[in-house]
Amino acid sequence: MSFCSFLGGEVFKDHFQPGIYVCAKCGHELFSSRAKYEHSSPWPAFTDTLREDSVAKRKERPGALKVSCGKCGNGLGHEFLNDGPKRGQSRF
Repeated sequence: MSFCSFLGGEVFKDHFQPGIYVCAKCGHELFSSRAKYEHSSPWPAFTDTLREDSVAKRKERPGALKVSCGKCGNGLGHEFLNDGPKRGQSRF
């Protein structure tokens, strides 16, 4: 999963089989299916990364961090702080 389609073509949004989500560009492990949850956005939503070095983050605006692959730098979207399914959790 390296990017999501704005035209409804995102195949991983409703995919909940056990496994590991990896960077489409380099294969670096990013998220576990155990951290995935249903969300109203058109993209897959996760509460946490697989490992601390799975992604790189930089502040983009208050409440949102720009997220990229921790290995190759491929853009992955955002981490929205305090927007997860439970109080205090983030949403990737």
